[in-house]
Amino acid sequence: MHAIGRFALDQLFPPVCIACAQAVSTPDGLCTLCWTQLRPITDPMCPVLGLPFATDMGAGAASPQAIANPPVFDRARSAVAYTDLARKLVSRMKYSDRPEIALFCARMILNAAPDILAPDGVLVPVPLHPFRRMARRYNQSAELARILARLAKLPLDTNLVARHRRTSQQVGLNARQRAANVTGAFWADAARLARYGNKRIIVVDDVVTTGATATAIAKTLKRAGAGHVDVLSFARVVFDEDMTV
Repeated sequence: MHAIGRFALDQLFPPVCIACAQAVSTPDGLCTLCWTQLRPITDPMCPVLGLPFATDMGAGAASPQAIANPPVFDRARSAVAYTDLARKLVSRMKYSDRPEIALFCARMILNAAPDILAPDGVLVPVPLHPFRRMARRYNQSAELARILARLAKLPLDTNLVARHRRTSQQVGLNARQRAANVTGAFWADAARLARYGNKRIIVVDDVVTTGATATAIAKTLKRAGAGHVDVLSFARVVFDEDMTV
């Protein structure tokens, strides 16, 4: 009956590419042309920051960025590089209430980070300030985390971390400005965290740019007692500290 119902829906509403609306054979995906515009991040990569390497640097070799400025979090992984197509998908997921895009992005993350999505993890989305959550009507990072929790069969905690200080939009800020913008913006529930014992906390976001938000949340969690904090995102960008995004 499910198959019959799906067939009927496909006849009434043929599946289209989530980026360009061209007809596709399966729903909640990309057409061939749009797919070629994505740049999945795969090995070889930095085991700490998840940055792609041009060549294999050898087992355990970290990137210069990770060596020069070790992150507060333990590991970061992203499914794709932040190309124009990735930017379009994230923007539509964030501002256009497109849950099918969140499903696509979550599937990409699942395929990109099976080592991080291990059974000892707890998924925690990057929180929005209540005022921004009210204006936007939903939190795209929470939607990603909710779908990932279902796909990876991991617990989800949307209340472990809160954004108690309203921050400016990060768009248009360089790395230093982004770090200053989110400093002291988050709060973690230490009592709630203690219930998870030695489980790893996995912070979920849509995009990692400078890593300022992930760093601020990781600091907050570790001060509250977290022993291990990983970071997952759909996309990430790589640029120098003076560049704005």
